[in-house]
Amino acid sequence: MTLGKITKVNFSYGGYQDAMFGVTFILESNDGCCSDFWGTWAHRSKSAEWSKESQIKKFGEVTDRLIKLCDDAKVGNINELKGKPVEIIFKNNTLSSWRILKEVL
Repeated sequence: MTLGKITKVNFSYGGYQDAMFGVTFILESNDGCCSDFWGTWAHRSKSAEWSKESQIKKFGEVTDRLIKLCDDAKVGNINELKGKPVEIIFKNNTLSSWRILKEVL
C-alpha cells in the first residue's frame, strides 16, 4: 500500500489502443505513477462478441463508480478529483486497487 494523489482525470477515448471510451485516472505517489481506466469498447464491429446492451450496462456501471468516487471525494465534478489523496494497492507490481482517502478530507 502506498499513499498518493490523483494527478489527472480524463473522460474520453482511452484504454486498449484508445479504442475504448471511459475515464482514465493518473495516480501518483513517491513510488511513481500509474494509470487506471474504467470504460468499455467505443464502437462495435460486426464480429464483436458483445452487444449494444452489454456496452450500455458497462457504461452504467462506470457511471455508478464515478458517483461513489465523487461522493467519497466530496466533489460534484470529476475534474475536481485532481489533487485528491488516494491509497494505492499494488500486487506483483501491478495496480490492484485504489480508493479516495475519505478520512483525511
